[in-house]
Formats: sequence, structure tokens, C-alpha cells
Amino acid sequence: MILKSIDKEFIHRQSAHCESGSTSNLLLNYGIEASEPLVFGIGSGIFFGYFPFIKVQGMPTITFRNMPGRILKNTAKRLGVRFETFKFHDPEKAMDALDRVIDNGVPAGVRTGVFWLPYMPDAMRFHFNAHTIVVYGRNGNDYLVSDPVFDYPVVCPRKDLMKARFAEGLLAPRGKMYCLSEVPEKVDFSQAIRKGIREVCYVMIHFPFPLIGVGGIRMFAKALRRWPERHEKRRLPLYLGHAIRMQEEIGTGGGGFRLIYAAFLHEAAHITGDDRFLEMSKRMTAIGDRWREFALYGARICKNRSSDGDNFDRLSDIILDCAGKEYQLYKDLWEIVK
Repeated sequence: MILKSIDKEFIHRQSAHCESGSTSNLLLNYGIEASEPLVFGIGSGIFFGYFPFIKVQGMPTITFRNMPGRILKNTAKRLGVRFETFKFHDPEKAMDALDRVIDNGVPAGVRTGVFWLPYMPDAMRFHFNAHTIVVYGRNGNDYLVSDPVFDYPVVCPRKDLMKARFAEGLLAPRGKMYCLSEVPEKVDFSQAIRKGIREVCYVMIHFPFPLIGVGGIRMFAKALRRWPERHEKRRLPLYLGHAIRMQEEIGTGGGGFRLIYAAFLHEAAHITGDDRFLEMSKRMTAIGDRWREFALYGARICKNRSSDGDNFDRLSDIILDCAGKEYQLYKDLWEIVK
């Protein structure tokens, strides 16, 4: 196995989301200019899942993006790029392997637990174990890190990075690391875009499981309407705040990734020459704004600043409206790319 090194200083770009941003930065440093929205779209990143039987700190799992690692895997496959993926059981061996690749000029993507990264501000440190960063060098036991959350590279001590790579709990990273081994001279963005959209449309409106896609959005809306009856009043702000955080903090970029996807569709129109994607982009932007209305009114309820119209019925109606609009948008996108 031969990993590809870079013969220049690593270029860091800030982005909205960790996996799409890190993938974009890695591709950029190997000569493939793919923006974060383009990577997110080609990688079929947009998603929705409502899993009340899988608990995160005692609350139902609500996810607005594909499974960790899928954006990277899909993007690589559709662009003809090859990543080698490594997993480890021993933390010391994992760090030694990281040392070997970065000392040879090979930047490495690694999955981490956010809480254990010391450069994160306290307000951003919570137990989320699927945060992807790129490690591209080191000075002794201090590692040079391209974390898409920041507008500048950061430094992470060895002991902290090792702990973050082996954080425990849901989505435990288990030392996962990936490096580029093959890069084509030319990539076909147009075909990759259409393949990425086709997968999204299938998952969001055709996938035969009611908790995934538009069906999952509707299930979440119905459950939301019943929350005041099913949960103690003191716990309602926790549940609602959890849903908002999944959408606006973990679902980075705004509106549960809907605004990033709108940017992707806008870029897709220019790459493919198909102006129909511009109209789809405008519609997705409006959907993202509608999701953010849910976050706004929900935050008012959480902070006891709600007006007479701010209640769980209103929140449920907003989500149902989003479900209807998304269903029609994916249906129309399917007609374009099928």
C-alpha cells in the first residue's frame, strides 16, 4: 500500500460541517477543487432519521445527516478517489501509526470525540464522538490540526488527541484514521452530482422504513405534538433543546444541513449547465429557513419567552410543512436525475 504525500504546506479552509469540510480540505490539498457543499451533495450527506428507541443522554436520536463516514466514502467512490481506512484497538499503536504517515507528508483524517479536544471552547465541548479532523504534522508531541470548525489551524497535545480518538460511548471513534492513496488526474463532477442526488431522493422518499426520510420527519412531528402529554413539564425544555441542538449545532450550516444542500444545488446548476437545479436551490433555501423557524420558536419555549402562539402544536405544524415541501422537492429532483 502506497499512501500519497503532499509536497507543499497544508491548506486549511474553514467550513460549516466537520466531515464534508475535512474531506473537501483533503481533496484540495491533492489538487481536486471541491467545495464543502459540493462534497456534501456528492456524498449524499443530507438525511433525516428519528429513532426514539436509540437514546442520546436519555433523549431520542434525531439526525439530519447521513451516517458518519458515508460522506467520505460516497465522495471518494463517485470521484474515483481512493482512501485507505485504518482502525485500532490499542491507543499507543494508533498514535504511532498516525506519526508514521504525517512524518512522511501524508495528512490523515481522524475521527474524534469533541469533548476531549482541549482547543474547543467550553461552550462547544459536549459528548459527540463523530467529529472529523485532519492531522497534517507535528512538533514533538504537539499535533498540527486542521479542524473545519475554526478559521485557522490549531494544535492538540498527544495525550488529548489520543483520548479524543478513543472516546467511549455512542459512535465511539475507535482510533479510526484514513489517508489518500489514489487520486485521478481528472474527475467527472457532473456524473458524481447526479449519483449523489439519486441516492438522497431514494432515501428521503422511497426508503422502506417509516423513521427515515420524509416519513421520519412526519413521525417526529407527530411525536412532538404529544410531548407535553408524555413528558414531565420540567423535562420538556431538555427534549426540545436537544432537538434544536441536533438541528442547529450538530446539523451545522443551518436548518439541519438544508442550507448547505441548497448551496450544493446552486453549484450543481453551474457545473452541469442544468438551470433546473437553481430553482431547486431556492426551494431548499426556503425549506431550511422554515426549519430555522422551528428552532426559533422552540428556543423561545425553552427559555420561557414564548408568545401565545408558541406551543408544541405550532412546532409540529412547522415540521409537517417541512415534510410536505421536502417530499415534493425530492420528487422533482428525482425527475431531473433519474
